[in-house]
Amino acid sequence: MREPVGLRAVLDVTGPWLPLISFLARLPAGLCPTGTLVMVTSLGGIRRAGLVAGCLWAGQAAGGPFIGRLADRRGQRPVLLTASLLNATATAALVASALGSRPTAVQAVCATVAGLTVPQVGPLSRSRWVGLVRGRPDAPALAARAVSLDTTLDEVGFMVGPALVGVLALLVGPAAGVGCAAVLMLVFGTAFALHPTAPPGAPAAPDRTEPLLSPSLIALCGIAVSQGCLWGATNAGINALAHGPGEQGVAGLVWSAMAVTSTLAGLAVTVRSRGPATARQLRTAVACEAVLTCSLLWVRGFAGATAAVAAIGCAVAPLLIAVFGLAARTAPAARMGEAMTLLGSGLIAGQGMAAMAAGQVASAHGPGWAFGLACAAGACASAAAFGFVRTGVRRPVAVDPTTTGPTTTDPLIPPQRAAPSEGGT
Repeated sequence: MREPVGLRAVLDVTGPWLPLISFLARLPAGLCPTGTLVMVTSLGGIRRAGLVAGCLWAGQAAGGPFIGRLADRRGQRPVLLTASLLNATATAALVASALGSRPTAVQAVCATVAGLTVPQVGPLSRSRWVGLVRGRPDAPALAARAVSLDTTLDEVGFMVGPALVGVLALLVGPAAGVGCAAVLMLVFGTAFALHPTAPPGAPAAPDRTEPLLSPSLIALCGIAVSQGCLWGATNAGINALAHGPGEQGVAGLVWSAMAVTSTLAGLAVTVRSRGPATARQLRTAVACEAVLTCSLLWVRGFAGATAAVAAIGCAVAPLLIAVFGLAARTAPAARMGEAMTLLGSGLIAGQGMAAMAAGQVASAHGPGWAFGLACAAGACASAAAFGFVRTGVRRPVAVDPTTTGPTTTDPLIPPQRAAPSEGGT
């Protein structure tokens, strides 16, 4: 079968090893959230699991932009290397505290530290791709294709991660998934940090100001937070369906159904896309997801949950590809890593808030309440997208990733409200 036009050009930029290494380095991001829920639910109950997983996500959300900013200023290699080593250690401590039946506060502290030190491989990988293609004649299309491919790798990770957690929980024990994440981070997080493509830092010049937050990025962050809330509430509801320790592994496998369909949808978008992501793609994906999420309200068991999350997954990757693609065209080039990690932190913050809230209501009132929170999150994401994206076909690209700043208008707000040029020439 002939390889799709354009995909080979992306792989020719670095060769196949960088995507493989970055995938294995980001796999702990797919293992840890579900693995923590499975591990702590099995050993301490869903209420404690929601709190501990919420601390993990909150730490990652708080640490993400800081790590992204450091990587932009000091270079990805030293920042990612330090973060990978610290994260592997903190994740191992989380496993030890859970197995040792330490108090909830101790487990929460370990989870928070593990979250704070997550190396942000996915967002920084996308930032790395945008920098690698900068200056090429076909840079806008190549950057769009690379961001789509990299976002799809995230979806593959979120498919493999929960499935691997489920298998390891059934065959080895409830803590095996999180332990595997620590080992993967130690090995492949280090390899990603040391890869020759790691960009050097670019210390901010005192006479140069490039504001990070624009109306576009704020809107995208709102959508990212809502998306994370949908994930966190859905995941908590699925785990609450389990009625015994042996069913926690099954819950991880059910959750992976979303990532399967999302991965397929992401691959389809990556192969078929003819240009950068558009606001219309974002609106369509977020509306479809909101409608499909309502199917969770009729879920009563694992079979129904599998069908529902599989349907929702069809909209997830196209939505995320649009979010990160628009961000790559909007954020200042010198702060691309920080922008990407900010969006990643929005996803994680939403997951953390929803996990804590949904874990409590699911424990008290049943999984249906957690699924209701997921539906509300989908509605909020739609409101943010339709509130900030103008009707009709969006005009040409607002930011060329080969430049250092905006060149025309903000891609997510109407022309009459367009932001002025910030640092462009």
